[in-house]
Amino acid sequence: MSRLPIRVRLTLGFAVAMAVVLAGVGLFVYERVGNELLGTVDQTLVAQAGEEADTGKVDADTGGGTTLAQLFAPGGRLRYSQPHGLAPLVGATVLADALSGSRVYVDEHVAHHPGEWRVLVERTGSGPRDYWPVAVVARSLTPRNESLDHLRHQLVLFLPLALLAACLGGYALAAGALRPVELLRRRAEAVTAGGPSTLPVPAARDEVSRLAVTLNDMLARLHDAFEHERRFVADASHELRTPLALLRTELDLALRRPRSTEELQDALRSAAEETQRLSRLADDLLLIARADQGTLPVRPELVDVDDLLADAQTRFRTRADALGREIRIERSGLQVDADPVRVGQALVNLVDNALTHGQGTVVLAAERQDGTVELHVRDEGAGFPPGFGPRAFDRFSRADEARSRGGSGLGLSIVELVAAAHGGTTGLRNLPGGGADVWLSLSQGGTDRQPRDPAPSPQGIREDAGPGWPRPA
Repeated sequence: MSRLPIRVRLTLGFAVAMAVVLAGVGLFVYERVGNELLGTVDQTLVAQAGEEADTGKVDADTGGGTTLAQLFAPGGRLRYSQPHGLAPLVGATVLADALSGSRVYVDEHVAHHPGEWRVLVERTGSGPRDYWPVAVVARSLTPRNESLDHLRHQLVLFLPLALLAACLGGYALAAGALRPVELLRRRAEAVTAGGPSTLPVPAARDEVSRLAVTLNDMLARLHDAFEHERRFVADASHELRTPLALLRTELDLALRRPRSTEELQDALRSAAEETQRLSRLADDLLLIARADQGTLPVRPELVDVDDLLADAQTRFRTRADALGREIRIERSGLQVDADPVRVGQALVNLVDNALTHGQGTVVLAAERQDGTVELHVRDEGAGFPPGFGPRAFDRFSRADEARSRGGSGLGLSIVELVAAAHGGTTGLRNLPGGGADVWLSLSQGGTDRQPRDPAPSPQGIREDAGPGWPRPA
């Protein structure tokens, strides 16, 4: 059954339901007509019984000569019979029931009169009970039975035809209702990576229309995901190709002719820098790939936030001194239940961004916000350029599209992954007095409560964000 087409299954189910309904209607009509005809016969018998009590006889033409009548004395003696010579229609028991005041109907066969007869036995007259006669009137049920037979033959002929017509109509309706689904199937079959990416939406606002809208939304998401992955692969290939090309060039130049010790050291130093860049990029790509397969694994433990900030400060102190800049910590005394390695990795990316793209002093701070701890990295640079905020945390997203500053565009993406693995979020804003503020929140925090900054918008951008937002990693 499950292998049959849907329209056939619908038609079969509709046919069974219609067969039950038509059979029930036919039986109801048959019984109702039979009862109505029998009621007509009973009304005629009552009228004839009254006529017999008044005149002592029944008009033989009433009902087309299909009436028999008898009149019994209270003692059960037959006083009158129409036609003459007719045997008693009922016995003493029925007469006794009638004498008690009951109106008795009996269906029986009468000798020498074919067919079934409807007999009414009723006490008539007035005065003392012992002088009340009993009228017996019988009427043939042959006309009623013939009418019921005719009706039955019509129902037997009509109901199957009605069922057939209903099945054909049901099949047509099912086919028409499923036609948009078949169109959706054919269009969906033609959807490819480079082909059409939308399905036709029926004009009717029904379930099929809503299904088409849902499928189109799904296709749009799949298309976006495919484009995202394609850009990811293209950007990763580009990022890998650039340091590999530089590394190969340095090695080729070093081997092209004899070099002095100083020249070889410079070539090896440059090659080591490109190798380090390749290693870091490979680590970042591996981290993102692991995150795509599920939640980034973390090993939380209770750590001091100030220690995390101090570790990030120590790692970049030499570089900051070389740039003539300062990295300052605003101590908070907070503690957080987090993975120190992952959180440290996120802070390293934020501080690296601040040193690479910002200016002035880099401030590392922590704040308690509604049961979470926010780790902030602020600088005094120009802030983020306009329009960069919504895509700041996208992979390979950089404000400097020419890639002149050497970043891979994965730093903020990794910060977002680390925050999500700890049940938190990320955010950024341009500071009113100049500079940028980037933070990640961790869902579990310490006890000290700090003043609250303006709340971030749903996209992680503060409502007071300036004109230039996010910057690259």
